[in-house]
Amino acid sequence: MHIRPVSFDHPDAVKLNDQVQAEYGVRYGDGGDATPMDPADFVPPNGLYLIAYDELGAPVASGAWRVQDENGEGNADGDAEIKRMYVIEQMRGRGLARRILAALEEDARAAGRVRMVLETGAKQPEAVALYLSSGYEPCEKFGYYRHHELSLCYAKAL
Repeated sequence: MHIRPVSFDHPDAVKLNDQVQAEYGVRYGDGGDATPMDPADFVPPNGLYLIAYDELGAPVASGAWRVQDENGEGNADGDAEIKRMYVIEQMRGRGLARRILAALEEDARAAGRVRMVLETGAKQPEAVALYLSSGYEPCEKFGYYRHHELSLCYAKAL
């Protein structure tokens, strides 16, 4: 596996984003994650978008973080918000998400962020298990889905 940074609008990122959105649609019966995002959100040093590629150069997993400071949606100064953690179905269970998560945490810490935060959903038990086993703890809800009953929010001090 080779993990490398790409832009959020890179064709491989768009492909994986379309796949994760389709999965959200199946799990939640909606059109996917409607959280506003812009490619500029993930440009270093204010964020990072990573893709893992297999030995043939195919994109198989992604993850990103972006700066979030106090904003009236429950974020606090120094937050780094995780977005678009995704592993294609046939590559799950190999530790890819954990490797990407560790790289995102390291990069956010180096950028001066003090807390990683994320929002996931109750219908994503695999994601919840990953975050809990990686030291994340439930936190006050934040962001676009903070009032949604299936929204789950987690945080980890960096």
